[in-house]
Amino acid sequence: MNHLANSTSPYLLQHVNNPVDWYPWGPEALQKAKDENKLILVSIGYSACHWCHVMEHESFEDEQVATVMNEYFVCIKVDREERPDVDQIYMSAVQLMTGRGGWPLNCICLPDQRPIYGGTYFRKNEWVSLLFNLADFYKQKPQEAEEYAVKLTEGINQYESVDFIAKTEDAYTLKDLQTIINNWKKYFDNVEGGFGAAPKFPMPNSWISLMRYAHLSKDAEVTAAVDLTLKKMAYGGIYDHVGGGFARYAVDGHWHVPHFEKMLYDNGQLLSLYAEAYTWKSEPLYKQIAAEITEFVLRELTSPDGGFYSALDADSEGVEGKFYTFTKDELTAILGENADLFAIYYNATADGNWEEEHTNVFFRNRDDEALAADLGLTIDFLREKITSLKQQLLTARGERIRPGLDNKILASWNGLMLKGLCDAYRAFNKDRYLQCAISNANFIVNNLINASGKLSRLYKKDVPGGDGLAFLDDYANVVDAFITLYEVTFDEQWIIRARTLADVAIRNFYDEEGGIFFYTAADDEMLIARKSEIMDGVTPASNSTMARNLKKLGLLYDDEQYTEISAQLLRNIMPYLGKYGSVYSNWIMLLTDEVYGVYEVAITGAEHESYRRDIEKTYIPNKIMLGGNAGSLPLLQEKFGDETQIFVCRDKTCGLPSLTVNEALKQIEA
Repeated sequence: MNHLANSTSPYLLQHVNNPVDWYPWGPEALQKAKDENKLILVSIGYSACHWCHVMEHESFEDEQVATVMNEYFVCIKVDREERPDVDQIYMSAVQLMTGRGGWPLNCICLPDQRPIYGGTYFRKNEWVSLLFNLADFYKQKPQEAEEYAVKLTEGINQYESVDFIAKTEDAYTLKDLQTIINNWKKYFDNVEGGFGAAPKFPMPNSWISLMRYAHLSKDAEVTAAVDLTLKKMAYGGIYDHVGGGFARYAVDGHWHVPHFEKMLYDNGQLLSLYAEAYTWKSEPLYKQIAAEITEFVLRELTSPDGGFYSALDADSEGVEGKFYTFTKDELTAILGENADLFAIYYNATADGNWEEEHTNVFFRNRDDEALAADLGLTIDFLREKITSLKQQLLTARGERIRPGLDNKILASWNGLMLKGLCDAYRAFNKDRYLQCAISNANFIVNNLINASGKLSRLYKKDVPGGDGLAFLDDYANVVDAFITLYEVTFDEQWIIRARTLADVAIRNFYDEEGGIFFYTAADDEMLIARKSEIMDGVTPASNSTMARNLKKLGLLYDDEQYTEISAQLLRNIMPYLGKYGSVYSNWIMLLTDEVYGVYEVAITGAEHESYRRDIEKTYIPNKIMLGGNAGSLPLLQEKFGDETQIFVCRDKTCGLPSLTVNEALKQIEA
């Protein structure tokens, strides 16, 4: 057994019996490298990563390979989800060296942590040859290794950095926004949805941003792209039609064959996307997908005390996708005479519909209306029958050996899922969604915020409040979720908690001189670079989320400090927005709010909850909600009376109080 036995990470524990003398990232391993003047081998992955498992089996479980690794290197295994700060640095290095990234991520570093070489997955023979060559290179040419490390570390420090732009009058125009969106349109796939060709990632934040723009600008092309993408993803094999929830991405360009791992961060954001899309379009498919995502997460990724687990593995019984795929014979054995109808609906065949012979990844390619007509069935009968058959298949699938569960509970990802539940409650008014959201919010408060008010990234059962180690995305996503929970409950404890955590983030992460937030806190472990996360990817960047949070808090609390930090962040990023929209999608959402303005909708009085629900039925993406029977927020002062009233405010000006929802909506439309 190596040095990983006391790890909290399921990923690290998967490697505990490797013959490689793995260490976790920490002082012991780093000091050992210096003392013995050995290169550091940093290997980064996560528990649900298929190719991480493949490389472990091929190389890290092999005695001969391990002998080479142990002799020439200090080997460190890192869970990228627990230590995204370490992953961020070495991912930057590999992207600079190779132009691409991914996991497993393997970096060879000098004894002082500065990288000299890196890549992703390596086959066994290639890996061993590489290790011998690098060990010999460091022994024979240490000065060259030093020179390369210097250049690469300089590149890491400059990667994803922006210049400070002095304060000016922020006069953003609709033309600015249209130019950015028009450039982004070049990357739309107008046949299959999404962006570009294979592989295809859902990118939920991008589609929320585009949906809001499409609605406010009445852009028909963007509207069509959003509709197409949401439908194609929901119909595709990337979606688990039996149990709900999305896989991380599709390996093809048609959303057909998933990379079967299912991540909390994807499903939390996709819940927000489909819930908001339902308010936008009232499409029953969107409601169905949102409901099924929620049921999947509550059934399979929820701890008994209300926290959300991180992921389900792609593999079971050593085979990728085995848990999720079925042969036609298996369908017949489970569904009997109804198997043919199910097979038609989800395109299952006796030969199989993907690379594994005879097995099927379920996907749809026809609407219910057209299929029901061809089969001579009513739409209601078809839908009811398919729903019943899916439940039968889910029950049968539950008897299979399940994929591995990554039971880490991370603050950042819990924030994304908490917000998703709030958005689902906002759209569908299901009390169960709200109760689950409140349960999770209380879990975060009780287990991930310590006595000094600091957030902890990782839940540790025997450490009340955690260890206080968290990154900017933890603060950003939890603050965002607490703001949203306030908006759907008008319970002020949540907006107060959001503000308190935002203040902690400003004190510990914000760089006034650069006008940007660092990803790590000022008192965190010093790595070879202190990075800022700026570009939005599969999850929004922590800086863009904080910028949007502070915009909302500035409005709700009438606090110029929050407003100015948000404005400074956007000023610094603005020159980059037109280059490639999808890596700045959350920033574009903030810019959209700046261009179109934000409505502050305050509802006071005894019927405030009923009025709030009615307001939410109309899609108003550029609004924030506040109110209740009482409240301390500045905008609520002197607005409480005997009658229930709605105040629509904008640019520090409120209209006359409305006594009905229709009156308030007319004010907004005007």
